[in-house]
Amino acid sequence: MLNLDNVELVKKTDALGMLDLTMGYPKQFAEGLELAQKQFQAVPKAFDHVIILGTGGGSAASGNLLRSYLFDRMAVPLFVNQGYTVPRWVDAGTLAIVVSHSGNTEEILAATEQAVAQGAQVVALTAGGKLKAMAEEKSFATIEVPGGLMPRAALGYIFVPILHILEQYGLVEGCLKELDETIALFEELGKKWGPESPFDENLAKQIAAKLYRRVPVVYGSVPFTDSVAWRWKNQFGENSKVPAFWNAIPALHHDEIVGWDAEGAITGQFAVIFLKDKEDNEKIQKRIQITKQILSERASIAIEVETVGESRLARLFSLVCLGDFISCYLPILGGIDPTPVAIIDLFKQKMGQ
Repeated sequence: MLNLDNVELVKKTDALGMLDLTMGYPKQFAEGLELAQKQFQAVPKAFDHVIILGTGGGSAASGNLLRSYLFDRMAVPLFVNQGYTVPRWVDAGTLAIVVSHSGNTEEILAATEQAVAQGAQVVALTAGGKLKAMAEEKSFATIEVPGGLMPRAALGYIFVPILHILEQYGLVEGCLKELDETIALFEELGKKWGPESPFDENLAKQIAAKLYRRVPVVYGSVPFTDSVAWRWKNQFGENSKVPAFWNAIPALHHDEIVGWDAEGAITGQFAVIFLKDKEDNEKIQKRIQITKQILSERASIAIEVETVGESRLARLFSLVCLGDFISCYLPILGGIDPTPVAIIDLFKQKMGQ
């Protein structure tokens, strides 16, 4: 197992710089807002619902994080759509925010065509490709963001512009005021969890070591940390190259929890991480503690992590940031670069045949 305090070796293993991208969140989130403000201005408009068309670690992750963040702040439904088609209710009263960082995601292009045919008002967010060309052809409002990086590491260029769009249309108010604290918190957490911070003082390195050669199971809770659990699961897949699973409290107590009574040693291969926040109500807090007590006797390890920060936006991204760092350190422990996604490239190659 590689020594995570050997900074030179860590950076050599992380040859394509995923840790650097994570450390760069403060600059990226500030730039994301600047780009959005320069490129998109709109007058408030009434919509019946908002649909975000996006797949994967950057676009759909941003949509889900927004769904949690705005759970009790939006008066209309916000739906994240990851497939080739859109629901029947999409119509002229729908704001469709279309996100494809590459601009070439086939599912999103197909879903966008259908959303247009059903009358939705479309705003596109992309770094180029076919989506940019479609937007120019059909005169969509567009926010163009920098390309050349993995979408999962582009949250600042995706989440922040979407939030700006929602504020411009009057669908939410005052949320971007929380961005200053979030950026400042990223700076602080980068110092605490970055590669220069020693193992004994670095929570991200410590958790990564505990997860080494185990299967992560991440449990959040509705309505706030469930989206973060989903993000962690995705990051373990793409960055860490390990299968991982997620679920949300209280729903998991009605079905999945029974699976932890599996015979044999299978449950001992799993490591459970519970995500907590100060907005969790008393019932959720009690459920987390009981679940941890039960699973501590079945899983190899059970870990609790809690948000830090004051505003909801800062707290949400404190957990996202921690998960991103952990997911980078975990493969590095085994000498693996977090950035390449060879099996996704193989899949795309076969789909194109």
